[in-house]
Amino acid sequence: MTHRRHTRSKSTVRFAAAAVGAALVAGCGLVPGTADGAGGDSVTVMTWAPEKTDATNMPGMPAMARAYARWVNAHGGLGGRALKVLTCNDHNDSVGAAKCARSAVDRDAVAVVGSYSQHGRAFLSPLESAGIPYIGGYGVTDAEFTSPLSYPVNGGQAALLAGNGEQLAGACDRTVLIRPDTIAGDELPDLLTTGLALRDRSAAIDLRAPENASDYGGQARRALRAASADPLADGCVAAVLGDRTATFFDSFRRLRAQYPAVRTASVLGSVDQSVINRTGGASSPYEGAYVTGWYPAADDARWKRMRDAINEQAFGDNRIDPADAGVQTTWIAYTVLKQLVEGAGNGEVSARALRRSLDQGRRITTGGLTPPLRWSYDHMSAAGDFPRLVNARVTFQQVRGGRLVATRRDAVDVTDTLAKAP
Repeated sequence: MTHRRHTRSKSTVRFAAAAVGAALVAGCGLVPGTADGAGGDSVTVMTWAPEKTDATNMPGMPAMARAYARWVNAHGGLGGRALKVLTCNDHNDSVGAAKCARSAVDRDAVAVVGSYSQHGRAFLSPLESAGIPYIGGYGVTDAEFTSPLSYPVNGGQAALLAGNGEQLAGACDRTVLIRPDTIAGDELPDLLTTGLALRDRSAAIDLRAPENASDYGGQARRALRAASADPLADGCVAAVLGDRTATFFDSFRRLRAQYPAVRTASVLGSVDQSVINRTGGASSPYEGAYVTGWYPAADDARWKRMRDAINEQAFGDNRIDPADAGVQTTWIAYTVLKQLVEGAGNGEVSARALRRSLDQGRRITTGGLTPPLRWSYDHMSAAGDFPRLVNARVTFQQVRGGRLVATRRDAVDVTDTLAKAP
């Protein structure tokens, strides 16, 4: 990264001081001494995600948000305003999610940005009551694609599963899905089956699994038996268990030799390059797996700006992995926020002003990481159950030689597939 020498202005000094504005909300209790509210020279937002729980954890998202605040403030802020980031741990439960949302309201956050929670209705209701936009959520719940105050940057779990079905339809006659035994998990089989049906493949065989298990030997054995039950059919096992997917594949690895013909699959967020590296690279149980993602592969040049920001402000922070889909989503969400605030010029930056700009169809670009994003009525999705979905593109990848590589040059739009989902 090339740096030019320049004289530090008073405003630059002010922004550097404001870079401290990444306030930690632990159990929604703020660290003393942090400023709150969005004053004339600052913009306050919140990012939340589950951390240190027995199930899915996404510590990289709030860590990325804090690093982004340091980075953008070190380079002049958001159009002349310092960015202050509050973070919250939703503890992977509805009570925690609601507490985080109420904290965002109490602290006068103008938006919730780049966050993860499985409890959409619990956090969206307080935000809707206060008129606070939810920008760039991870997309794990259907509520994020129906709430008028949600502005998703990707197609969420729905697009990943439908896309994974399309990807597997060309390789699998029988597909077994291992997914969490949760409300969010209940939505996944139909989505995968809808993608499989494009080539008249049979419905996915649905196997539920505990979200927080330490061993999945029983589930792995049942999945392998089901996938290989017909010796004339190509069998596949798709595991979508969040950060417990690695635990499942560890159990799967020990049984795999008995079923060498069975292929494997997953989606980004359950598998990424860092997981593959940790589990053996080319000798990992993911070798050959089909993986559907939202964004370009992690080594794509379009991620350079994010990598530069991480290296500058969070070098050595092992929570922030540039290959992690949560970290990537948070980066894109803050890219949206930056363009919105800078587009306001000297005008008002409030929750109402941000919503107005979004609803009027302001065009947001993300350096090619997504298509141009617009959330006006004219740009709503044709997929009836997902009206807020404005980016239904997914990427098809496969693990080859220990690396996630794209198997198609262009992203695939799954809008029509989602429109057919039950």
